[in-house]
Amino acid sequence: MDPPPSPPTPSPPTLTPQAQATPALPASATPAQTAGPFYPNPLPLEKDGDLTRLAGQDGGASGAVIYVGGQVRTLAGQPVADALVEIWQTNTWGRYHHPRDPNTAPLDPNFQGFGQVRTDAQGFYEFKTIRPAAYSMGGNSWRTPHIHLKVSGGNVQGQRVPSLTTQLYFAGEPLNDRDGVLQSLSPADQALVVMVLTPGQGSDQPGSQRGRCDLVLPGMGVG
Repeated sequence: MDPPPSPPTPSPPTLTPQAQATPALPASATPAQTAGPFYPNPLPLEKDGDLTRLAGQDGGASGAVIYVGGQVRTLAGQPVADALVEIWQTNTWGRYHHPRDPNTAPLDPNFQGFGQVRTDAQGFYEFKTIRPAAYSMGGNSWRTPHIHLKVSGGNVQGQRVPSLTTQLYFAGEPLNDRDGVLQSLSPADQALVVMVLTPGQGSDQPGSQRGRCDLVLPGMGVG
């Protein structure tokens, strides 16, 4: 008798963006902001869309779990499929997983700190991460909690769409009004990158929250 076939090797879990309504198109593109000094170089070996778990680690990242996602479109309203979306951020104690970060707050061995996903056919992206913390820049200067985000490599009908680097913020943070990077934007532009967190839904991790930020890329051309 032949031996039973070996069970198939399971594929690693992936995040599937939840179906969402397409909102009205804003009048302007999402504002660009600095990438900051802590974009990872070289990139980490693990860089999927779930920043709360690392392969081979039993524990999860410390902090409040959030899902961050939205739709990437052009100014003409066209969804941008298969674009690369990257995020990088501090952990729950306000420290980047980067050798040049001078912050003495603890590192989290279970937190990925950086992730990449591709937009789906309708331009949607999604990450599972933790809510970042504020950190001091010396003296009375603080950065409010934020997530760095970059979109690149998108094309619509064979035309390349310019890349975008920006930062995402959280509504209701006390330091928002004192953050020089956020306050450099007009009130209208701030509204495009400040997310309102709502309770998780469906199969989301219990106790988690969701933030949506739709991204509108600038005009067609070379990014």
